[in-house]
Amino acid sequence: MNSIIQLRELSKSFGSQDVLKNVSLDIPKGHIYGLLGPSGSGKTTIIKLMIGLEMPSSGSITFKGNKLKANELYPSIGYMAQSDALYDELTAKENLSFMASLYGLKKAERKAQIEKVMNTVDLLEHLDKPVHQYSGGMKRRLSLAIALLHDPEVLFLDEPTVGIDPVLRKEIWDSFHRLKNDGRTLIITTHVMDEAERCDRLGLLQHGEIISSDTPTAIKEAYGVSSIEDVFLKNGGVTV
Repeated sequence: MNSIIQLRELSKSFGSQDVLKNVSLDIPKGHIYGLLGPSGSGKTTIIKLMIGLEMPSSGSITFKGNKLKANELYPSIGYMAQSDALYDELTAKENLSFMASLYGLKKAERKAQIEKVMNTVDLLEHLDKPVHQYSGGMKRRLSLAIALLHDPEVLFLDEPTVGIDPVLRKEIWDSFHRLKNDGRTLIITTHVMDEAERCDRLGLLQHGEIISSDTPTAIKEAYGVSSIEDVFLKNGGVTV
């Protein structure tokens, strides 16, 4: 398995609270890797460690075989946080143009790239609409478009479909699979069971520890259950 990111014996504490305990993971290149677990299990902390927003208390992270260095990592990744970081008073185009300038995209390529990412998230016809007129689902898709602006190799998506209705969630996941088919690696946190089943591989988090990391089918077979939720129930009674 060709891993693009490796975590080895990774731990993170905040004061006396142990948030992550000896986490080891291999994230395969060109896969959708899901981090699944209940609230407070450490999903967002893992994401922040992998993109250099937090430093581990112990353990190591490698990106493409080299020790993680945040300043070298950023040109290769896109990050979509749980909360939308958008300027509501600006249009989508103005939000994208501003972020494109921060990414260092040249003016000549901005227009084409903005149209490309808005087409990817099916918002091109709303490009000139002020963001305060967007629905919650449209804002999530605009945030994804921003994460895609500089054509990143790896996407980190923290609860990307939170608060979105089932029909729109399916459309967003269809876009995730198109991105994967284009050769990107996606790392997604979720607590939604049907989303977990759509990942190529899953890391199941409970109380800051990885209890399993494999394909959804292999995990269910290993535990002798018919659903991922049953894995958590069998492993201590905590549901997602």
